[in-house]
Amino acid sequence: MHFTINGSVHEADPDIRASLLDLLREHVGLTGTKKGCDHGQCGACTILVNGRRINACLTLAVMHQDDDILTIEGIGSADALHPLQAAFVRHDGYQCGYCTPGQICSAVGMLDEVKKGWASHVSADLDSVTLDGLEISERMSGNLCRCSAYPNIVDAISEVASA
Repeated sequence: MHFTINGSVHEADPDIRASLLDLLREHVGLTGTKKGCDHGQCGACTILVNGRRINACLTLAVMHQDDDILTIEGIGSADALHPLQAAFVRHDGYQCGYCTPGQICSAVGMLDEVKKGWASHVSADLDSVTLDGLEISERMSGNLCRCSAYPNIVDAISEVASA
């Protein structure tokens, strides 16, 4: 099977029951995406598939052969940080760092949703979304941080959103 991951085609032959997370980590060697709960409750495995954020632990790899898969490794590099990565560093939004790849992938997807005008549960105006702290917190609620760096994560996302 072939998979387009971070703009490159990867050949792999995973078990048909393998999750997309297991494909990334065990067959392709991309270990930036973390395995947290393996039940879709923590968001550590959040990646982007066709521009939409998903929990990689909850979907089968075989379902994504023709999709565009983007992981933290494709978002930026040590030499060229994505603006969200740089903001997380400036605002200390990572502490232990385990949840950070999922947080950043989720934030990239979330900012795209806002750009498209998608409202959330807490959006006061369905026609014009204001990305305040409450809105960011709601949209990022699927990504848990055991270190409780939430204020710093919200600050980092706010900085990039307002740029």
